[in-house]
Amino acid sequence: MKASNFVFGLITGSVTAAVTVLFSTPQSGREIRSSVKSASTDLKYKMNDVKGKIAELKDSITHMSKEAREIVPEAIEDVKGSIEQWKLSTEKNKERLEKEISAIQNSLAELEQSIAAQQK
Repeated sequence: MKASNFVFGLITGSVTAAVTVLFSTPQSGREIRSSVKSASTDLKYKMNDVKGKIAELKDSITHMSKEAREIVPEAIEDVKGSIEQWKLSTEKNKERLEKEISAIQNSLAELEQSIAAQQK
């Protein structure tokens, strides 16, 4: 949602509520003018508050996106480094496991030959 749409909706709702209250309340002209003046003053304060909060939100988003631009590449590099370290550490184990598997296969072949020789 864009901030301009939110502000437009807020203003429209406030004006509609103010007009509804003015026409549904039995008051004298002086009282109505006083109510309108009070409502407009309140609306100005609320609008200034909304503008301030929108500015804070905008600054916060800008700050977060700036931090993300700095942190995300560092995190990606850290992950890449960790993956490379993992690959290197598993490479040694891979070679050792391949040698052990080869030794087991050789032992099985020798065992099969031994069994075949004993059965003859």
